[in-house]
Amino acid sequence: MKIKFLGAAREVTGSKLLLTANSGKRILFDCGMFQGKGIETDSMNRDLGFDPTLIDHIILTHAHIDHSGLIPYVYRLGFRGSVICTNATRDLCSIMLADTAFIQEHDTQIFNKRRAKKGLPLVTPLFTQEDAKECMALFIGVPGDMKFRIDDNIKVRFTNTGHMLGSGVANLLLTYNGQTTSIAYTGDIGRPSSRILAPPKPFQQADILITESTYGDRLHQNMASADEELLNTVIHTCVDKGGKLIIPSFSVGRTQEIVFSLNNFFNQGKLPRVDIFVDSPLAVNATTIFRMHPECFNSEIHKVMETDADPFGFNRLTYITRQEDSKKLNDYKKPCIIISASGMAEAGRIKHHLANNISNPDNTILIVGYCSPVTLGARIARGDKEVSIFGTVYQVNAEVKIINAFSGHADYKELISFLECQDRSQIRQTFLVHGEYETQIKYSARLGEVGFKNIQIPSMRQEFNI
Repeated sequence: MKIKFLGAAREVTGSKLLLTANSGKRILFDCGMFQGKGIETDSMNRDLGFDPTLIDHIILTHAHIDHSGLIPYVYRLGFRGSVICTNATRDLCSIMLADTAFIQEHDTQIFNKRRAKKGLPLVTPLFTQEDAKECMALFIGVPGDMKFRIDDNIKVRFTNTGHMLGSGVANLLLTYNGQTTSIAYTGDIGRPSSRILAPPKPFQQADILITESTYGDRLHQNMASADEELLNTVIHTCVDKGGKLIIPSFSVGRTQEIVFSLNNFFNQGKLPRVDIFVDSPLAVNATTIFRMHPECFNSEIHKVMETDADPFGFNRLTYITRQEDSKKLNDYKKPCIIISASGMAEAGRIKHHLANNISNPDNTILIVGYCSPVTLGARIARGDKEVSIFGTVYQVNAEVKIINAFSGHADYKELISFLECQDRSQIRQTFLVHGEYETQIKYSARLGEVGFKNIQIPSMRQEFNI
């Protein structure tokens, strides 16, 4: 049996792992896009490193685009196997892949106008909205914790990781010649005290463990202090300075967490009387799907829902979908909060809001999650004094705040705690993925200190016998 690492190898995007079973079946764990590398990203996404027509199944741990975003692309290239995931992941993919396809088509159209002016050949998008729609017919939704039989020799069960709605460890059991091998691919691991989601669950003993390492070298602040810091930032920006609070935020997961915190402040009478705008069509649709899956929620939000039927909506909160309404925010003069995608500030409406607000010292830019090192969000977070947005250089005069406790990824102590359910002596090999190489080296050392052995940090396209 072999496993080949085709993405998220010594980096944090493009998750793809190709398992070739002894029976000859080819199973792809995740099928994610590379993100945040500029022009290099397109060529990396087009060069898959495998033939999609030969893939039998995709096992998808969750719906984030760096894990799911190339499913329409492999469909376009001939993949017709099944995509197996949780029900919530399937529902989120139905909107997230369509949104990504729209961006692909839109960005390619703009790119081709520039190429045409230079007399260069035109390019095609990775995939279209039609591809995103048609590939959904391949999805099989599975309830969490239910063992799903792929065939007589392959079974999979998803156990909650608390990273995003529907996320789960892919626990795979493969039987060949009477011997069974257990492979656990964690995907991304959430924090034990999410504002919305149920905490990560222990998972079955693995012979082969493949696990993420995004924050394998740092610790997060606790949730309570993060909420207090969020409220103080709102008051400082919107009341004391009379400015705008601009929050780049991923449409799925992060936005709902921030809205839930603001909803709690509102219910408690702590929230200043300022207007709040969630400016993202995808976030609006994702929030609807969140409302459809309360089985994924934790006890805290269920308790809130006993007296508040909608924890994602309250007076002074407006969800914006239409582009013309988004543009009107440019002329909005009163203090307000604008939450908009993307979380790394690399695409979407947030770039317009940053361009219009980043040079005003009355305003605050609040970074609430991981930003890949080369992204606009990362440049703002590390304190660059000027940044380029849409080819124009802007002075960063606005205050910049960072609250990392909103991250959907566990820190290194939480990661190790999550793995406590495993008997180290039974794990033959451990592979670290989805992390910067320097971080992985530090995390590998910490895992070694608590008894993990045979730890590998795969490089891109590296293949192992397991």
